[in-house]
Amino acid sequence: MTPDRILLIGMMGAGKTTVGHALSGLMGWPYYDNDDLLRRAVGKDTRQLQEEEGEAPLRRAESAALTVALTEGGPLIAGVAGGVVRDPLDRQRLQAGGFVVWLRATIETLAHRVQGTDRPWLGKDPYADLAALYAGRADLYQSVASLVVDVDALPPDVVAERVAAAISASARAG
Repeated sequence: MTPDRILLIGMMGAGKTTVGHALSGLMGWPYYDNDDLLRRAVGKDTRQLQEEEGEAPLRRAESAALTVALTEGGPLIAGVAGGVVRDPLDRQRLQAGGFVVWLRATIETLAHRVQGTDRPWLGKDPYADLAALYAGRADLYQSVASLVVDVDALPPDVVAERVAAAISASARAG
């Protein structure tokens, strides 16, 4: 049986949005970005919510965005907030909710990709900020992943092809 939702996880800069769009084009499934899901769930964007209310309300909103991704009619592809894996209940919901793909990248790759972008979690030293955010998450990402793709040296279309192939293999095996 083919899973009806693909949930892309990983750190900011891993390529969830870019790969999500490539995968959407390849599979013909709609892609929902976490920022859009969060806006639908709470009526504010990520930056606005963090600036106005702080980290704890933002984390709750990210969990609400995951709920939207898990309850929206499928099939679909969704980018999931990087910090959602810190919550044990959200990890359980991820595992039960779809085919979870961890887009794994080194801190060097992530820092290079986010350099010069406007990200709420990053200050003047993206490498240090990402290293601090990533601390302890690798095992959590691994614990929920149906598939891990190392994205450092792969173009997004190749990553999308690998995910689509894994979905096809999963359907044949199921």
